[in-house]
Amino acid sequence: MSVLRSPQPDQAAALSDLCVRSKAVWGYDAAFLEACRAALTLTADDWMDSELQVAMEGERILGLAQVRGSGQVVELDKLFIEPEARAAGIGRQLFDWCVAAARKRGAMVMTIDADPGAADFYRRMGAIDDGVVASSVIPGRFLPRLKLDLASGPTA
Repeated sequence: MSVLRSPQPDQAAALSDLCVRSKAVWGYDAAFLEACRAALTLTADDWMDSELQVAMEGERILGLAQVRGSGQVVELDKLFIEPEARAAGIGRQLFDWCVAAARKRGAMVMTIDADPGAADFYRRMGAIDDGVVASSVIPGRFLPRLKLDLASGPTA
C-alpha cells in the first residue's frame, strides 16, 4: 500500500498534471483535456479551503484526493490516480481517506460529480446515483452526480 500524506503547495503543478494524465485514461482527445485543464488545476486556494491528500510510493506521487466544503454535505472534488498505478488499491485507499475527511468535517453526505468513466468506481465504493449535474467545462455536457450517506456508508 502507498503512504498517504498532505501535499505541499509547491507540488500544485505536478498534481495538476497528474489529474490531466489520469483523466486521459477515459479516451478523451487533447482538445477536451485542454478544455478541462483549468478545472483540474490546483491553486493556493485549494490548500486554504479544502483538504488534500496524496498517495506516495517513496518520493513518487501515485494519486491525489480532495474534499471540499463544510456542514452536512461536502464534496469529493478530486480523486485521480497515475494511469500505470490504477487497479492497485490506491483509489480505494484515497476514497477511504475522503470518507474520513468528510466525517471529520461533520458531514452526513459526500457528493461526487463524477467523470462518466469513473462513476462505476464510486458505485463500488457505496455511492448511489443522485441525478446529473451540468459540466462546468463543456456546455451541454452532464456528469453523473453520486452521493454517499456517511451515517450508514462504509467506514474508513
